Amino acid sequence: MLRKNEELTVTIERFGGEMGIAHAPDGMTLFVQGALPGETVVARAQKVEKTHAFLKTLQVLSPAAGRVAPACPFYEKCGGCVCQHMTYELSLEMKRERVLDALHRLGGLNVEVPPVIGMEEPWHYRNKTTQPVGVSQGKTVMGFYAPRSHRIVDMDGCLIAREESNETGRILRRWMEKFTVPAYDETTRHGLIRHCMSRVSREGKVMAVVVAASYPIPHEHELVAMLRCGVPGLHSVYVNVNKRGDNVILGLENHLIYGEERLQDTLCGLRFALSPLSFFQINPVQTEKLYQTAVDFAGLTGSELVADLYCGAGTISLLLARHARHVIGIEVVPDAIRDAVENARANGAENVEFHAAAAESLLPQLVAQGLRPDVVVLDPPRKGCEEAVLSAIAEAEPRRVVYVSCDPATQARDVRYLCARGYRAEKCQSVDMFCYTGHVETVCLLSKIKSAPHIDTDLDMTELDVTAAETKATYEEIKAYVLEHTGLKVSCLYIAQVKAKHGIIERECYNKAKAEGNPVPKCPPEKEKAIEEALRHFQMIS
Repeated sequence: MLRKNEELTVTIERFGGEMGIAHAPDGMTLFVQGALPGETVVARAQKVEKTHAFLKTLQVLSPAAGRVAPACPFYEKCGGCVCQHMTYELSLEMKRERVLDALHRLGGLNVEVPPVIGMEEPWHYRNKTTQPVGVSQGKTVMGFYAPRSHRIVDMDGCLIAREESNETGRILRRWMEKFTVPAYDETTRHGLIRHCMSRVSREGKVMAVVVAASYPIPHEHELVAMLRCGVPGLHSVYVNVNKRGDNVILGLENHLIYGEERLQDTLCGLRFALSPLSFFQINPVQTEKLYQTAVDFAGLTGSELVADLYCGAGTISLLLARHARHVIGIEVVPDAIRDAVENARANGAENVEFHAAAAESLLPQLVAQGLRPDVVVLDPPRKGCEEAVLSAIAEAEPRRVVYVSCDPATQARDVRYLCARGYRAEKCQSVDMFCYTGHVETVCLLSKIKSAPHIDTDLDMTELDVTAAETKATYEEIKAYVLEHTGLKVSCLYIAQVKAKHGIIERECYNKAKAEGNPVPKCPPEKEKAIEEALRHFQMIS
């Protein structure tokens, strides 16, 4: 039986994620960090479980053709770019194998998986960088975490971060040293500065965010002056307050101490306004490839109703809106939805609406009210979708589901759920968003299986209801009437609420009281009055 810290010589059989997989003489599966398929290495056991163990390579006895010297001097200590010991091309092959393994082993699926779409220049691509700040042996440290730990590896730069972010971190460190500003200590929960976060636009504009345990911070004017002097593209400086004792990086309280509230950036020909809490993909070059893949998979013709779940700041929603009749975006973070609304306005997208709510709370209610999107696009967090979301999608029966994911394992699990409820996984395209790390982004296309003979018609199911009144005007006609006569823009959700109030929709109401979760937005009185006038005009109510 293998013991911790025991050393042994093994031959690597294949990849297991970014690690190499080998087997001990007794058959135990070994995951070997820093080893490549085909290599014979000497490795030390770091963690031993009943059925498997994790080891670290100490010496490579027979190197593989794909092995290279890491470019980063902190590679052996940092937990970020875990693939720098292999060629970039080999890292793409490894990531494709990871996706295939997840789909086949976890999902039980036989899906087309083309080669991973790589990046021409896979360095300095991160437009957002977050560096933890802490205390080690009485000294302030700033950098990135060591593998599987919260121990900070002290460094003054990163090869995959934009150089503007690296310089922002260096200046924050000098400011802390000059004015004796204490770093936050996770152990004692004393101190002030917790993280240094920065966003960099394609134009080189920088939003610097100092995450602190409290506000105000001392010498903030001096910090702004140092950043303005050292970061030519400085656009704004925020202090974000995080008083939590867990691993969450950002708090909900933001204080703008210099510059403009939002950072403008471009993606796929659209402009986006970003706040400190906004979600925005960190690699713009690869994001355009990823989102174009999602739009292509959606197969839009201009007549579709699309639901974009976990929509963030509305990036994918606005791209879809170019090719769809109407897009409904749902996101749980209110700041992101405020950004999404502003982004839609800035880009002239009038056929999109956004709702600040948890998808697992709002989508089932929308579906119960009769929402029947033609296409659903998903881009959930790493944990994947809640079952309530997947169940509502299955009930709504969209023709296509486009699932964007940053975790092949949870995506495979969720795709398996949908395939057991009438869908077929067609293909899964991977995009290397996080070059030289072990992560990969994927887009999976699912199509609805026609389970019974049917007659194709031009009837739009999103407008269908059980009452005669409902057939007199579509949602779009009601929206147009309200806008023309009152200047107000109303959403499908608000129209459905008013129709439910008047008994037109005999289903569960949107604004049903809830004991937990996010409340569903309720139609404002002035919009309710305008919608009622439209319903009277179309002789749907008296």
